[in-house]
Amino acid sequence: MFVVHSYPLAVVFCVLTMLCWGSWANSRKLAGKDWRFELFYWDYTLGLLLLTLVLGLTLGSTGTEGRSFVTDLSQASGGSFGSALLGGAIFNLANILLVAAIEVAGMAVAFPVGIGLALIIGVIVNYIAAPVGNGALLAIGVVLVTLAIVAVVCAIACGMEIYRATASSTYGTTSKLPS
Repeated sequence: MFVVHSYPLAVVFCVLTMLCWGSWANSRKLAGKDWRFELFYWDYTLGLLLLTLVLGLTLGSTGTEGRSFVTDLSQASGGSFGSALLGGAIFNLANILLVAAIEVAGMAVAFPVGIGLALIIGVIVNYIAAPVGNGALLAIGVVLVTLAIVAVVCAIACGMEIYRATASSTYGTTSKLPS
């Protein structure tokens, strides 16, 4: 297994990981409108799976420390593989819905609402499953995230009203607004 022992190299990998977090959404924007979303998403997901397998079989199976990638996989039970597949399916469904929402409402609306709801639901479900931590602080955090989502939606709605009013006075009617 490839193990990082250098702190500066670990920080470099953390920064690289943060840059890659949004790569699917940015790649989707770069792909253009002629590539159907469903096909793009499947190609991107399969590409990530193949890259993960290549990295696991190379960097994950070299070196003298830890177990190899194949040894780790052979230790997992069928239930563990099933749970991983179910979790991946749910995660990918959520990503598909998020990108579809971005297509419809735009990044400024869909991303804060989608991620905010995921945060709220995640906190509530996890606290119900294992009530660890300060429940009052978590409740305050959930309320603040909910208020932030409402504020984003209100700001976008207010901005659209201002746009429509400005465009209406410029073009005469809202039915002739440019798209």
